[in-house]
Amino acid sequence: MKVLTIIGARPQFVKAAAVSRVLRAQAGIEEKIIHTGQHFDANMSEVFFEEMDIPKPDFQLDIHSLTHGAMTGRMLEQIENILRAEQPDAVMVYGDTNSTLAGALAAKKLGIRVAHVEAGLRSFNMAMPEEINRILTDRISDVLFCPTDTAVENLEREGFCHFNCEIIQNGDVMQDAALFYAQQAAEKSTILRDANLEGRDFLLCTFHRQENTDTPANLKGIVQALNALNRETPVVVPLHPRTRKILEQQHLKLEALVLPPVGYFDMIRLLQSARLVLTDSGGLQKEAYFFNKFCITLREETEWSELVRHGYNQLAGADTARILAAVSGYSNRIFNKQEDFYGGGNAARRIASWFSTLV
Repeated sequence: MKVLTIIGARPQFVKAAAVSRVLRAQAGIEEKIIHTGQHFDANMSEVFFEEMDIPKPDFQLDIHSLTHGAMTGRMLEQIENILRAEQPDAVMVYGDTNSTLAGALAAKKLGIRVAHVEAGLRSFNMAMPEEINRILTDRISDVLFCPTDTAVENLEREGFCHFNCEIIQNGDVMQDAALFYAQQAAEKSTILRDANLEGRDFLLCTFHRQENTDTPANLKGIVQALNALNRETPVVVPLHPRTRKILEQQHLKLEALVLPPVGYFDMIRLLQSARLVLTDSGGLQKEAYFFNKFCITLREETEWSELVRHGYNQLAGADTARILAAVSGYSNRIFNKQEDFYGGGNAARRIASWFSTLV
């Protein structure tokens, strides 16, 4: 049984670390990895493979810094060539990036079984490129590994029960990774000392989504909120290179402790030590929950609606006043986790078990 895994962006490295570790322990299963290069910066790619002990990719495509169409098209072409040569029994894709869609399309057109990890998520915002990628990938996948009951319900509502596919609620592999690597992060990360954050109260923020960075009003609203917060409590911002460039182009000064992109271990340590999290990242919303931190989402919707319903997450969009009010609203609240929405750390084992049935 040969499985070809396709990854290209930070969240996919985290997910693949959890699944590959378990999958490769299964007898009779061979895994090969294609790295599309969508995230190419060393701090956003290489460091994850090194510290999380992800097997070195068998194929490096080095496709990045292009428009959505050009990037997806080149990935599709090159992945197809690899699939023709490797003849895998299944292709596994993760999440909602251009790498995800290109991999699924290439495999499906060649009649190769497609497994989509993190299927069924919906923001219901078709202006998001990620929403288009995840919907199309779901529709052509043969097995849909869903992280939550909500994801399963989304697929059922869209009629997937009548399609020729298998829907499995396996839990969230990012929780597997968070639980597995937390102790290693505590032992190996030096980010708190290096950034002079040991014992200090701070807020952690990331923002990179196109809807925020490419909309001047949204970008300005977020920056104004962070600057106001930073006057009271330090705000730590590991900044995406593209976001940094746009801030410079817009002549917006971010008054915060700005860091370069950080590795997974460093991010875990920042999460564990921060008072709360502000982000437009889907993955970081969950990681905040895993480490018992409230999260303010800098978007008008989220795929992780269960966190909003139960009060662990609040949608604030890019409006300065709403962001400040949300931070204030969490100031005196104690994080009291009552639920486990994401499988308790067994999601990767369920995926590996499914592949074992095909051997």
